[in-house]
Amino acid sequence: MKQVYFDHAATTYMYDEVVDVMMDAMKENYGNPSSIHQFGRKAKVSVEKARKNIATLLGVSSNEIVFTSSGTEGNNLILNNAVHNLGVKRIITSKIEHHAVLNVVEKLSAENEVAVNYVALDESGMIDLKDLERLLSVNDEVTLVSLMMVNNEIGNILPYARVAGLCENHNALFHTDAVQAIGQYSIDLKNSSIDFLVASAHKFHGPKGVGFVYLKKNQIVKPMILGGGQERGVRSSTENVSGILGMEKALTLSLGKIEGRTNHIIEVKKYFYEKLSSLSSKIKINGDAPDSEFSIPKILNVRFPLQDKMLLFNLDLRGVAVSSGSACQSGGSKVSHVLKEILPEEELNKTSIRFSFSERSSKAEVDYVISVIYSLINKD
Repeated sequence: MKQVYFDHAATTYMYDEVVDVMMDAMKENYGNPSSIHQFGRKAKVSVEKARKNIATLLGVSSNEIVFTSSGTEGNNLILNNAVHNLGVKRIITSKIEHHAVLNVVEKLSAENEVAVNYVALDESGMIDLKDLERLLSVNDEVTLVSLMMVNNEIGNILPYARVAGLCENHNALFHTDAVQAIGQYSIDLKNSSIDFLVASAHKFHGPKGVGFVYLKKNQIVKPMILGGGQERGVRSSTENVSGILGMEKALTLSLGKIEGRTNHIIEVKKYFYEKLSSLSSKIKINGDAPDSEFSIPKILNVRFPLQDKMLLFNLDLRGVAVSSGSACQSGGSKVSHVLKEILPEEELNKTSIRFSFSERSSKAEVDYVISVIYSLINKD
């Protein structure tokens, strides 16, 4: 049976070079970076070199990069710190953020530590920038804006430069969950007004269980995890040396071949969409138009004109790996919170599936997936 992996928004395969770097680190660079002997010093030098290289790729200083275990940890660290240590009294976000943001914001609100405003969305899920500006203008409380750079379910791209400019004009802090964006674009943080950014290695062909946060200079950050005071006291825990080195290698490779990879993925996505459209005019796209500048090439969220809770399962039985939305909640049967916000009630019962691609995805794979979909939606 042919196997097709179209779920790269959930996680990506690791580049061979990343595996090699990590294997070498696990065999030859196993010292604890906090140890003062030569094995520890070797590990420490490697970690700091990786930090410097990641910072250089993003146009920032190495002391603005803190290593974490995941995007979820990074979002928790920043949001809690903003409220508890930076005097933030209000958070502006959207209802289609990842739950690593939404659940933290809801908890902080429930504990009466912060007021929360949700910015309006248009019918495709794009942020209403006029409404954001209105919210920023209504009072002068210390405010944090938290909006994801790329939506993980529908692939919408935030016009983050404009959002950052609005935040700067209104003296608000800006945090962006960039988990689906880092490695897909060259992002120059040096000339940006972004204050906090979160990334996770397994979204750009690195290992799982490691990520980083960008903390703009002069932002006071106190630890969420207490212990030995690693990461300059911001994040205690023995550094994941092999993971950090693998992440640095993955980011270097990803950013080094953006143009060719992106062009290939755009072609695959376009071909897939054309083939889908030929199956039925009733098949619709969730999110911004597939060819829009605000739609990331790697993600296509499709709404089928049928109610079939077994469609994902049956695709899997035929070797096709896709998801209904965020991998963090794909095991549940609830309707996506993202789709609830942008679709009319009568559309929510229809089956929506997220397809996501990589440079390995091919038109031959698309042909196979289309044939499987055709057989499943016409099985009666």
